[in-house]
Amino acid sequence: MGLGRPKQYLPVAGRALVEWSLAPFLRADWVDGVVVVLARGDSEFARLPIARHPKILITVGGAARLDSVLAGLTAVAEPASVTEAPVYVLVHDAARPCVTVDDIERLCREASDEHGGLLALPLTEAVKREVRERAEATLNSGALWRAQSPQLFRLDLLHKALEAARTGGATGVDEAAAMEAAGMRPRLVRGRESNLKVTYPEDVPLAEFWLSRAAYLR
Repeated sequence: MGLGRPKQYLPVAGRALVEWSLAPFLRADWVDGVVVVLARGDSEFARLPIARHPKILITVGGAARLDSVLAGLTAVAEPASVTEAPVYVLVHDAARPCVTVDDIERLCREASDEHGGLLALPLTEAVKREVRERAEATLNSGALWRAQSPQLFRLDLLHKALEAARTGGATGVDEAAAMEAAGMRPRLVRGRESNLKVTYPEDVPLAEFWLSRAAYLR
């Protein structure tokens, strides 16, 4: 983004990006709590109004996504230990501000078995394999999907899969990839184009457009 600051604090439609990303989880009354995993030394989140929400618990992450997710799961493990029923966790990227409660509930309905699942979209464009910025081949995209978040998994199974991935040196994997490596087959639950990941400056007005729609009241 070229901002000189973490993009999750970029102002979008009157709020910090991360506030939009957290809001649907805080609105869902069936979500027991939300763990926000911050970089060490982060001082910006504490200044946001949302930081004082009673559902939010703060913890510190690590160098890679896998380390940060494991830190979040560790924070969940103690309060989750009081129940004998399986505990499910949703892992969400702070740079995806347009996910809705409806999206999350659909994922939970369709992927709440031991395999878990994730929001995703089938590829509709041609896919090129590149060599030195030139197309070398056109790939069959018929079976390919674009992974989104949140991703939904059983706490104990995800923790075990991520620990195995870290032991194997695969720190760049997402949660679904770690579960796949552990022999699971996560369900691909069709998401929406609006659940974009803010990556480039031109993504900001697009996110603001989607957040202005009535659908994002829920």
